[in-house]
Amino acid sequence: MDKRNQRQNARKPGGPGLATGYTLLPGIPDEMLGPDGKVRPGWAQLLAGFDELGPAGLSERFERADQYLRDAGVFYRKYDGAAGKERAWPLAHVPLIIDEADWQEITSGLVQRAELLEKLVADIYGDNHLVARGVLPPELVARNPEFLRPVVGIKPASGHYLHFCAFELGRGPDGGWWVLGDRTQAPSGAGFALENRVATTRALSDIYARMHVHRLAGFFRDFRDALHGDARKHDGRVGILTPGQHNETYFEHAYIARYLGFMLLEGEDLVVDDGEVMVRTVAGLKPVSVLWRRMDASFTDPLELRVDSRIGTPGMTEALRQGSISIVNAIGSGILETRAFAAFMPKLSEALLGAPLQLPTIATWWCGQAGERQHVIDNIDRMMVGPAFSTVLAIEDRETTMLGAALDPAPKEALRQRLLDDGGHFVGQEPVTLSTAPVYVDGRLEPRPITLRVYAARTPKGWTIMPGGFARVGSTLDSAAIAMQRGGQAADVWVVSDKPVERVSLLPQAGEKLLRNSAGSLPSRAADNLIWLGRYAERCEATVRILRAYNARLAEMSNPDLPILSDTRTYLDSIDVDARHALPPGLLSAIDSAVHSASQIRDRFSPDGWLALADLRKTARNFAARVQVGDDATRAMTVLLRKLAGFSGLVHENMYRFAGWRFLEIGRRLERGIQIAGITRWLTREDAPEGALDMLLEIGDSVMTHRRRYNVAAGANSYVDLLVLDPLNPRSVLFQVAELREQIERLPGGVVDGQLSVTAKAVLELQTQLRVAEPEDMTPERLAELCAEIGRLAGLIADAYFV
Repeated sequence: MDKRNQRQNARKPGGPGLATGYTLLPGIPDEMLGPDGKVRPGWAQLLAGFDELGPAGLSERFERADQYLRDAGVFYRKYDGAAGKERAWPLAHVPLIIDEADWQEITSGLVQRAELLEKLVADIYGDNHLVARGVLPPELVARNPEFLRPVVGIKPASGHYLHFCAFELGRGPDGGWWVLGDRTQAPSGAGFALENRVATTRALSDIYARMHVHRLAGFFRDFRDALHGDARKHDGRVGILTPGQHNETYFEHAYIARYLGFMLLEGEDLVVDDGEVMVRTVAGLKPVSVLWRRMDASFTDPLELRVDSRIGTPGMTEALRQGSISIVNAIGSGILETRAFAAFMPKLSEALLGAPLQLPTIATWWCGQAGERQHVIDNIDRMMVGPAFSTVLAIEDRETTMLGAALDPAPKEALRQRLLDDGGHFVGQEPVTLSTAPVYVDGRLEPRPITLRVYAARTPKGWTIMPGGFARVGSTLDSAAIAMQRGGQAADVWVVSDKPVERVSLLPQAGEKLLRNSAGSLPSRAADNLIWLGRYAERCEATVRILRAYNARLAEMSNPDLPILSDTRTYLDSIDVDARHALPPGLLSAIDSAVHSASQIRDRFSPDGWLALADLRKTARNFAARVQVGDDATRAMTVLLRKLAGFSGLVHENMYRFAGWRFLEIGRRLERGIQIAGITRWLTREDAPEGALDMLLEIGDSVMTHRRRYNVAAGANSYVDLLVLDPLNPRSVLFQVAELREQIERLPGGVVDGQLSVTAKAVLELQTQLRVAEPEDMTPERLAELCAEIGRLAGLIADAYFV
């Protein structure tokens, strides 16, 4: 039996298959077989490790990986109609194994292709020699919606159009790799590749340690250093430009920003001032000179590109003309992704590089040329026919791409006529038969089609290829099912060596110069969200304390009409909390708002903090579905209070005392001051019901302190003194104002040359008023004014740092 037949026989469901200690592969997946028809050594080693674990052990390990991804909050956004929902990252637990020799061929071919794409896009937006010489048809550029005329003639400040590319690869059943598509617009997935690696190695740490797998950190370190090097040339900063949290890969944007130490910026964070791109920070406008773009180019500038864009920055194109900003990748580079270019890649390689493609492109014919159009028409039963200017891979596209062999006679004839009438809008491509890799399904390893996404980054030494990437694995044997939006999964990719590999990390290397960012590097939008995160967290705690006190008394007295209970409900109604519910919608809304604020700053939020906040929301929603008012609700509020305390403790103990922490702390102190002043005003008024003062102490978490500090006969003023004017009580209003003063004065611009800012003066004045006040001065009317004065402090902070 020859090698090809060996491979084909092994793949057949009725073939010999591959026995392991716990399962049977119904036909060996292509990726596991070498040219000699035998299982590749790397795969054999992986399966041997699986056998050692056994079915139960392997399932437990894979669950460990899934738990890590849940705990880390890894998600992508799946679009269902007009709305998008966050979905757990669909990890395919079995890594794709590629041996080092095979990978070297891929690396060499992709470095060549990256150079080809650079020369191609430089010509399209530069001298346009390729069109003039007839190598490229002019319609392919002029009619292409990805061709952005406003940037024609603009040379990148860095000297290069492309800095970070991705390539979709497929391996045919014969073992050869093909390029299915190029990703130059805003390639996604590199951060998910990192998370795949972390999750997979947590599950298979012992197997991973034995297999000499190349690390990924060196790739990211080199690219990070390259971007920092470009930024230092212009004395600026590096930022990642994201469309925002509603983008399907927003998690990855935040993850990469945190991993590499870059600012995560949205269009509203930026302003173009006299041709220079500036970041709105809490210390004023600061220059940014490198933007790693993660949004489609046309959205970046509503002034010159897409006028309906609400996520761009007006004037960005003019900044490019001025040479003040380097954008990675250059605006307009998305034109390289359109399918029609695949038809010309072999000819372009010869014209621009003087050499054939090392990695072939999927066979493509652009139907704007008579001969190619007729070839597609004559062979329509062996073609996938789709839009020439689409950037979606044909194998994933079931909406606009048609498989000729699957069409009935009438639609097939209509397609032929469309090709004759308007062929320039169509391409024909040969259907792709993808190789298969094993996927763990219900305790079995089953073959599924895979594609490989590989990343290339430009460094001062040239292009470097990530030694790995991620493999997209089909949910069924249909090649279209590899798309995430269609239920596909993502697997880690292990490039395996036969000798030990270098251990690399992002840690500074010996002799590397230490660079520190200034405290004023915090974008204003991030600071605003941090303040509101602090406020919402504190609002949740205040609400939970009131609800716990209310439900404890309801459980004791079993009469909701008692004056203290009806009075408390009236107060809760005034802050939009309905105490008739054990978990009122108003409380759930406040928790959701805290999570929303945190989600806007995922790059600045620790994984532990995010996990604590997500756990709080999950617990509250579980309680809302099953807890009753009274004793059940009292216990539920105690649990939520502990979780809120855990979240606050994580933030207080673990967050670096940078400007970000100060704004978070300011938000907490503002809200606590308002909440304590508000509930004290309500429960110390003349017509407050019996038991109101005791409830006030309980809500203010000051029962023990009051007993120690005042004698038994102490009157109502002692309650006001402790909860409003005591400088040592961490729950008092004065304590909050004192903390506000300290943090506000430490903010950028808080004190300049000994002079206080407007906000610092206001908080000092308020603190002084409280320091000299007596308890009898704190009437309900004065406490209402106090709430308003603290609220005005929030307005002054917003005016100073967020406008």
